[in-house]
Amino acid sequence: MKLFVSEGAPGTLPVLAAAGRAQGRAQLHISTVGPEECVVPFLTRPKIPVLQLDNGNYLFSTNAICRYFFLLSGSEQDDLTNQWLEWEATELQPALSASLYYLVVQGKKGEDVLGPIRRALTHIDHSLSRRSCPFLAGETESVADIVLWGALYPLLQDPAYLPEELGALHSWFQTLSSQEPCQRAAETVLKKQGILALRPYLQKQLQPSFLEGRAVSNEPEEEELATLTEEEIAIAVTAWKKGLGNLPPLRPKQKPVLPVAGERNVLITSALPYVNNVPHLGNIIGCVLSADVFARYSRLRQWNTLYLCGTDEYGTATETKAMEEGLTPQEICDKYHVIHADIYRWFNISFDIFGRTTTPQQTEITQDIFQRLWDRGFVLQDTVEQLRCEHCSRFLADRFVEGVCPFCGYEEARGDQCDKCGKLINAIELKKPQCKVCRSCPVVRSSRHLFLDLPKLEDRLEEWLEKTVPGSDWTPNARFIIRSWLRDGLKPRCITRDLKWGTPVPLEGFEDKVFYVWFDATFGYISITANYTDQWERWWKNPEQVNLYQFMAKDNVPFHGLVFPCSALGAEDNYTLVSHLIATEYLNYEDGKFSKSRGVGVFGDMAQDTGIPADIWRFYLLYIRPEGQDSAFSWTDMLLKNNSELLNNLGNFINRAGMFVSKFFGGYVPEMVLTSDDQRLLAHVTLELQHYHQLLEKVRIRDALRSILTISRYGNQYIQVNEPWKRIKGNEADRQRAGTVTGLAVNIAALLSTMLQPYMPTVSSTIAAQLQLPPPACSTLPMDFLCILPAGHQIGTVSPLFQKLENDQIENLRQRFGGGQAKVSPKPAVVETAGPQQIQVLMDEVTKQGNIVRELKAQKADKNQIAAEVAKLLDLKKQLALAEGKPLETPKGKKKK
Repeated sequence: MKLFVSEGAPGTLPVLAAAGRAQGRAQLHISTVGPEECVVPFLTRPKIPVLQLDNGNYLFSTNAICRYFFLLSGSEQDDLTNQWLEWEATELQPALSASLYYLVVQGKKGEDVLGPIRRALTHIDHSLSRRSCPFLAGETESVADIVLWGALYPLLQDPAYLPEELGALHSWFQTLSSQEPCQRAAETVLKKQGILALRPYLQKQLQPSFLEGRAVSNEPEEEELATLTEEEIAIAVTAWKKGLGNLPPLRPKQKPVLPVAGERNVLITSALPYVNNVPHLGNIIGCVLSADVFARYSRLRQWNTLYLCGTDEYGTATETKAMEEGLTPQEICDKYHVIHADIYRWFNISFDIFGRTTTPQQTEITQDIFQRLWDRGFVLQDTVEQLRCEHCSRFLADRFVEGVCPFCGYEEARGDQCDKCGKLINAIELKKPQCKVCRSCPVVRSSRHLFLDLPKLEDRLEEWLEKTVPGSDWTPNARFIIRSWLRDGLKPRCITRDLKWGTPVPLEGFEDKVFYVWFDATFGYISITANYTDQWERWWKNPEQVNLYQFMAKDNVPFHGLVFPCSALGAEDNYTLVSHLIATEYLNYEDGKFSKSRGVGVFGDMAQDTGIPADIWRFYLLYIRPEGQDSAFSWTDMLLKNNSELLNNLGNFINRAGMFVSKFFGGYVPEMVLTSDDQRLLAHVTLELQHYHQLLEKVRIRDALRSILTISRYGNQYIQVNEPWKRIKGNEADRQRAGTVTGLAVNIAALLSTMLQPYMPTVSSTIAAQLQLPPPACSTLPMDFLCILPAGHQIGTVSPLFQKLENDQIENLRQRFGGGQAKVSPKPAVVETAGPQQIQVLMDEVTKQGNIVRELKAQKADKNQIAAEVAKLLDLKKQLALAEGKPLETPKGKKKK
């Protein structure tokens, strides 16, 4: 093999470090070439570094070369490693290229250099901290570590650009920098000149174009219209002309919903919420709201869809809650089941069934699966040591023991799992354990229990995963979690507990025990269906005809992707297993966690008291849905998204389109004579609609929402360019043009009404009513943009869809739901640790943001754009005031004249 590198080329660093790991595995010759030399014969532009393989093939991507060297050294890659490599290429590199260029070529320093890269560095630090692992993908170094280290080393070798507060990043960087292959690579590339060694190479590169905030940002960028072919335009025009006649036929409604041979049968479940906990916004987006979007979309596609959920009602949590409130466990379940149902009803969750697990069907199905596992030798007996609270006179369930994690030292680890490092824990392994009920120290006692023999089922599980996961829509985090369990080797898992409130164990000698809730809770999906229809087996024992989608947060993945499949496979009764496991990361509240006891965060029963409609909550939660990484609810961001994306973009366009029909054409859609530009718009909208379908078919819910907003922006731009309010006053040709623009715009609004249905069902219905959409157009969503409202169609009364959220209103809500943090800035970490360096950073950011606002005002930019930047400036000033210990000024609203 031959490796071509160039002096001062940043990509050389990680490649040489990776090559050092593979030393001795293959013969490697390293050749230094000029930065403008074309090594790869079929590339028109120079590309360095390049690896020429012995078979003559070329690798000319830094990441691909590093991957190859790691494969040579015997290291395998997992999904998390691949995620990091993708993030490095798409998010880190644009920001880092800007920082290096500013520093090395333009001679800038300080925040000018650190600014573009700061958010990316914080993202790496948070990821390392959250996982409590020394490396990006786990306990051992991966190719992702070398690629990111090599990219960052030229900058972070200078301590001035490695922020002290990013402790996890600092430790990771120092660990890798001390390794011999990395040291040799750094010496070879930088030649004791430090970052100046990169100057000759970087001076020959184009100045990078970098938009601040792009890295790890969810903000929409200005849409660039795709290049269209004449064929794409012609297809779009043909589909448009077919109109309503091109809609697919509607499925006849049936109850109960049952699978139909030859159709796409979609079974959707949301993770069952604990009955005694009122769900917060993170719980809602993690399972029920995400699943509801997909269920509504499935119905729009005319797929045969059944969506179910219910309350998980057995276990110690229920017993304890009953003691607290002086009720029986059944009374607690009855009380909180209604609370859950009311919350989901207010959020407009479209369950076909919302059931519960305290039913005879749950007992019958759980005991049958257990008996089949027992008969086939997949259940073991063993004596285990448990924690018993002598003060409460009871064995303590895992979740009612709290102590110090034996792995990472987290002080609030539960008895079954540590929320910080994610590792499973045996309760007796906890250091300094406490009973969560009375806070006394429990003692260790012995008890005989039953275990599911997971090692015996491991081969079956592996075989099933190999057939199921490739080509499926399992989220990367779900794949990674299951693989990490299998990599560590499965162990027998206890399936019984010393409780009274649960499904009885049907085995002699175990009459005083019940099944562990995480053995039988996932069977709740089956029993809930059995309460809905006595033909439940057509859904749950029909893997050939049923596609099962299961939605949950990532902490539920092991039970749905491993424990339940093992149980079902061992039962050998042809159960339907999950086809697509959709797991989110966590949603935080501002800069902390939701806490009912501390009054921090918005819980489901509180959202309806804020005066903000359910559809606005749905929209914002779906806009920030934690798909690839944790995200955070922010009141300031919610205000901005409502006022910019909903009020000024989506609502503005749909209202204008409808008002033009009412005001200029008497409420009737005018004749449309399409020009070539109109036809191109049809094609662009069609492509974005098809992209929306592609994303939702892959359950990329957050990204598909962006497609709706993109089409709305197309519509706004189209109206602004063509100015129908002026043309309607002109000659006959102008009036005809105004009619065409208005007719096409109101048809785009009609399309948006249906596309919005999975996300904002009430708003969707309101638009449909205002435009008097034909019923078939409200129930199905085609793949192409059709003329749903032909000339002569009469619309109804048009009125605004959204209301502006005011700063005072949002600030009051922030204080109300801030708990102990109510008097603290939304970024309390800045307040707690504000030193001269951090205050200077904030002052620089205020100055920079002030310049942005002044430039926009000087350019007479769009008022909404200016308002958004002003809001950012005010927030920065507030943070600076708090950091300096100054009192905050009370927000003043404008007086109405």
